[in-house]
Parts: sequence; C-alpha cells; structure tokens
Amino acid sequence: MLDALSLAADLAAIRKKNPLVLSITNNVVTNTTANALLALGASPAMSHAQEEMEELPAYAGAIVLNIGTPAREYIEAMLRAAATASRLSIPLVLDPVAAGVTRHRDRILKNLLDDFPMAIIRGNASEIKALAGEAATAKGADSAHGSFEAVDAAKALARSRHTVVCVSGETDVITDGERVVHVHGGHVMMTKVTGLGCTATALAGAYAAVNRDCLAAAAHAAATMKIAGGLAAAKSAGPGTLQLHFYDALYALTPETLAAHLSLHEVNP
Repeated sequence: MLDALSLAADLAAIRKKNPLVLSITNNVVTNTTANALLALGASPAMSHAQEEMEELPAYAGAIVLNIGTPAREYIEAMLRAAATASRLSIPLVLDPVAAGVTRHRDRILKNLLDDFPMAIIRGNASEIKALAGEAATAKGADSAHGSFEAVDAAKALARSRHTVVCVSGETDVITDGERVVHVHGGHVMMTKVTGLGCTATALAGAYAAVNRDCLAAAAHAAATMKIAGGLAAAKSAGPGTLQLHFYDALYALTPETLAAHLSLHEVNP
C-alpha cells in the first residue's frame, strides 16, 4: 500500500543504508542532484569516466542515466555502466532529457532502451510522449504538455518496455502500465530552478536502491519532491532561496511531516 507509512519506511531505509547512487548526469545539475541525494540520506557518486564503469557500478544501489549532456564521453559511460548494472541486477533509472527534440538524443534513447532494462523512466510529458512514439511539442528540455496529456503514452511505454514511468508535472503521474498513481503538491516556483526535474530522477534512484517495487519507489520519490518543494517554497522569497530551503526540507523530513503533507492516491483502472 502506498501511503505515508510506506514512504516513511523507505526514507528510513535510505538514511540507514546510505545507498550509493551512481549518476551519469548532465553538467548543469551535477552539484544540485548530489546535494539533494546527500540531504535525503543517500550517497552520491557523480562520474562519467567510461574507464571506471566496469568497476564503480558494482558499489551502487542504483544507477541514474541522464542524457542532458549527450556528448560521446557521457554516452559511452552510460552504455558501459548499464551493461555492468544489467549483469549485476542493479536498477537503472533513466531521465530522457529533451527526448524528441533532436535525432541524436532519440538514437541514444533507443539504444539504451533496446539494450538495457530500465527500472524507472522519469520525464516530463513531452519527453514521455516522444519516447512512446507520439507527437509531442517541447521547448528544449521543457514540456509543452501537461502530465495528464501523457497518461496513455506513459502506460503504453511502461507496458512495452516493462518498466515504471513517472510523468512529472503539476500532478505527477506514475504507472507500471496497469496501475496509475497521482502525486500532488509542490509549488510553481520549482519550475524556476534548473535541475529539480533531474533531482526527481536522482531521488528515484535513491528509493529504487532500497525498494525493488519500482512503482512504490517512483511514487515515493515523487512525493518526497512535492513535499520538500512545497515546504521550501513557503519559506522562500524566490528561486534562489527555494533551492537552499529545498535541501533543508529534504534533510528535515520526518514521518510526521510526511503524514501531514502527503497527497497521493491510486487511480482505479
């Protein structure tokens, strides 16, 4: 059951186990996502050195692949890390940044999805629609669609790729192809801070490291983002201070806070 108790249990597991989350991510958000993982209770490893991707993944509880910087060295590192993860049954979490915007990104994503099983795919509505083969409009890495517009695409993608898909938006939509979960909360100011979408993917990695129920892991990560973002916005004068308060909110989360602010429900099929 997905509720405040299950979320609190996963958060406690992260803080107790301090799982290593290996992130091959874009050069804009490395510091942001690393600090968020630390504040949550996980241990970040940020590397795109392909020479160590047959060894470093073995220490990880989960591996995050973020194609925001689709340079050759990053992609080669992802492919090597994914191969190691698949061999060792380490969950892979994919952030398909700007899917559908360029042929180069689409080729990368097709190669990753064809060759390696993803535990969770988290993106905005435009990215998820593009991955599912639907027509989508994007503004670079930003979505031109709402999350509810991508529900069918998310379900189709989850079924075809045997994965869990999280569509971020004003309401986050998470599905394994059959079950659908809505997570509410957050604040519009979060859209003014670069990298919070990527941070949501990183947190999904932390939760996947302690809970192999990928639907629960994705929903718990989304809920954590919404709760911490809403708490941070209430103390912030603007995006700059929101980012600082967001780290503090992650660090200070308690079972009581989760219970008071969680807004999550499963939609009947």
